[in-house]
Amino acid sequence: MEVSKYFDYAATSLPDKEILEKALAMSLEFSGNPSSVHQEGIKAKNLLEEMRNRCAKVLGVKAENLYFTSGGTESDHIPFLSLLNRPNKGSVVISNIEHPAVREIAESLKKTGWKVINAPCNNLGIVEPETVISKLQDDTALVSVMTVNNETGAIQPIYEIAAAIESHCKGKRKPKFHTDCVQAIGKIPVQLGAKGIDFAALSAHKFYGPRGVGLLYAANQTESFLKGGGQEKGMRSGTENVPAIAGLGQAAKDMYANLEANRKHLFALKERLAERLSIVEGVTLNGIPEEGILATAPHVLSVSFAGIRSEVLLHALEERGVYVSSGSACSSNHPDISGTLVAIGVKKELLDATLRFSFSVTTTTEEIDYAADCVEALLPQLRRFFRK
Repeated sequence: MEVSKYFDYAATSLPDKEILEKALAMSLEFSGNPSSVHQEGIKAKNLLEEMRNRCAKVLGVKAENLYFTSGGTESDHIPFLSLLNRPNKGSVVISNIEHPAVREIAESLKKTGWKVINAPCNNLGIVEPETVISKLQDDTALVSVMTVNNETGAIQPIYEIAAAIESHCKGKRKPKFHTDCVQAIGKIPVQLGAKGIDFAALSAHKFYGPRGVGLLYAANQTESFLKGGGQEKGMRSGTENVPAIAGLGQAAKDMYANLEANRKHLFALKERLAERLSIVEGVTLNGIPEEGILATAPHVLSVSFAGIRSEVLLHALEERGVYVSSGSACSSNHPDISGTLVAIGVKKELLDATLRFSFSVTTTTEEIDYAADCVEALLPQLRRFFRK
């Protein structure tokens, strides 16, 4: 696969070769179990803590509040599963644009007696603080609203939501607030340690690190439902993947070294692709507010193409070496129409005619133009074919 034609970075970034090579070398150099008390174990433990401190520094939080996990899904699950330790059932509030990792674990909680309440977004895919507050009940234990939507790039007002929950619950028990930051880290500035944010999920493979490793930010120690050897202070039992964690630490450091410059580059790419595609007949850009593209995440663009199924255009582009997505890669095995597109009011006839373009700091203007040229050339051909 040629990097120059890859436009599915929201599904997974193509990993940094140097980071993976270093992680592979470390798998041999630091081969001991970090829980062992002999020299090799201590050596691995020291590297583990070095990486925790490195991640804490670039994320602006305390190292003691970071826990290594197997990725974004597990980091999303731990706060929800911790509710199973409670003797009394209650309710959780999630937005209607959450990633399947949140939606599905919330649905599983319903089977144990918990109530799941959906907080709807507006037609731009934004979940407003007052909407969340209106859904809270006296027994609400957890609220979850993602930071950046993985399909549209809509940025959620998580700090305002956290503050609204704090204010609303002043003087009484406050539900925990969790946010899935998987699509936000490295793309927009994120303050994990902001007041009112209790949990946040991160995944290394979204910012050029290894797959199968992530982070959970937890403002306070929580009793995990997952039991075992007590690693990660009992929050996530299981022998830590030290080499992958080292790759995560390096990826995080590299990512934040040039965050602002990278954001400007990504926005320039997004603006160019949006400009090129918006003038094509039958093309609609989704989730762009009146303030413009700069009010969204810089790496994702959702586009609908009237008169052609997304899967057909996706494979036609693939034949020309352009790799895009028809939605969240984590739900591609489920043929259901995207709930996010429905939530933001995409027309019924366009729900199955939408593609997601996502790019990286290595993507160039020439590559954007190539993708746009392919779309312009293919659409008339495909539409004529399907009219026959």
